[in-house]
Formats: sequence, structure tokens, C-alpha cells
Amino acid sequence: MRIDIITVVPELLESPLSHSIVGRAIKKGLVEIHIHHLRKYGIGSRQSVDDYSYGGDAGMVLMVEPVYRMIEELRAERTYDEIIYMSPDGEIFDQGIANELSLKENIILLCGHYKGIDERIREHLVTREISVGNFVVSGGEIPAALVADAIIRLLPGALSDETSALSDSFQEGLVAPPVYTRPAEFNGWKVPDVLLSGNPKLIRAWQDEEALRRTRERRPELLK
Repeated sequence: MRIDIITVVPELLESPLSHSIVGRAIKKGLVEIHIHHLRKYGIGSRQSVDDYSYGGDAGMVLMVEPVYRMIEELRAERTYDEIIYMSPDGEIFDQGIANELSLKENIILLCGHYKGIDERIREHLVTREISVGNFVVSGGEIPAALVADAIIRLLPGALSDETSALSDSFQEGLVAPPVYTRPAEFNGWKVPDVLLSGNPKLIRAWQDEEALRRTRERRPELLK
């Protein structure tokens, strides 16, 4: 898989996407991540990538030309399955979308900044728009890092135990059940006996029951 990320602040992405599971996946050759500085195609001597919006609203807007030229350069080299704009009003990102995108070969993640991007980019270049929640952050870089991380950890070989991702929250429409590790007792707090029983059938039944209970208590909307 290859993920190209277009941004005006590449520094926000370099560290989150070079460590832990993502960093190991890159070293294994499971994924390539290329971070592109939009100012490469900035306009004029200052390499401007933004300008005031028509209509006089407050806030700067990313211009259409630099984004167009960068995407065209990338598309000249390969075909992209998706060109995704990270936007507050996009479809809400969830585990199902992460599963879907993990099967793609080439993806562009376009990070907005300032007030957003020229609408013509969204109309003519973007194939999908994704939001990480009903709130606004300073730019699309952190949301792009979240999306990339969620996708990459699903790639075969990214996790030391590939079955681990199958038991993550939301994979079966429920949140994950509680988990415990050693010691079996600490400060009078005990691990449930069933988890120490060594009986896979009983353990699985307990996990299913706990996942349902926890979902009902904490995220009841998932049961709809």
C-alpha cells in the first residue's frame, strides 16, 4: 500500500507516522508513506498556497492551483483508488471505513488548513471526504495521521499477532470487553476467575457478554 499526504505543515505528520506499529510496517515494506509539502507548488516568490476568500469571510483558503498541480503530478505516476479530503463535514470515520480503505493500493490524503480549501478542489479532484468527529481542529494533519494509523494496523503483518485487530472495538459492531494481565491479584483487586480457567469456550462466552454489556452501557447507539 502507498499513502500520499498533501499538507502545508509536514512537521505535524513526520513523528506520528514514523514510530510504533506504523513505523514497523514501513520498515517491513508493508506500506509507503510520502508526505508532500504543498508549498512546492506555491505561487510567486513567496510560494503562496492560500489567499483571502471571495465574499469577504474571515480566514484564509487554500488555493486551487497548487493543490491541482500536486495531485496531477502524483496521478501522472500512478492510479489512485481514492483522493480523500480530511474535512469536518465529511462522512464520519469508523472501523468499517478503515477496513475498506486497508484493501486499497494507493490513497491520497489531502489536509485542509486555515479556513479550508477552494470548493473546486472538492468538486473536481476529491473522490471522498472524511471527518474524524463533529469538531474542528487547526488542520487536517492530525486527522490524516489518525486515518493512516487505523488503516495501516489492519495490513497483514503490521501487528505481531494478526488476530489482535479482529478483536478490536467496533470490528463486530461492539466495543471491546475488559482486558487484564499479570498479576492475577493486586491490592485486593482480582482478575475474573473465568479468565484464569483455561477454558476457551467459557472465556469467549464471557468476552461476548462483557462486550455487549459494555456497549449497552457506554455506546448504546451502536446497538441500533
